[in-house]
Amino acid sequence: MPKYVIEREIPGAGKLSGEQLKAISQTSCGVLSNMGPEIQWLHSYVTADKIYCVYIAPDEAMIREHAKQGGFPANSVSEVTTIIDPVTAE
Repeated sequence: MPKYVIEREIPGAGKLSGEQLKAISQTSCGVLSNMGPEIQWLHSYVTADKIYCVYIAPDEAMIREHAKQGGFPANSVSEVTTIIDPVTAE
């Protein structure tokens, strides 16, 4: 199943409280539950003004539908073609 990185532009994301991040996460999980097991949220990285999310889904359309239903921006959706890490250098 393809893996995607979603860039969400959210001004002030890095200053969101734990409670706000929890609420966002709960909304996302609720939408995912309704959409079924084909789409999965792996994790997200919160930066100053963006959140980068990593998802597994059959296609980009499903990623965008999740964003639409959850009320989240999906400014950029990119399919991961390869994963590299320090072991790649060996």
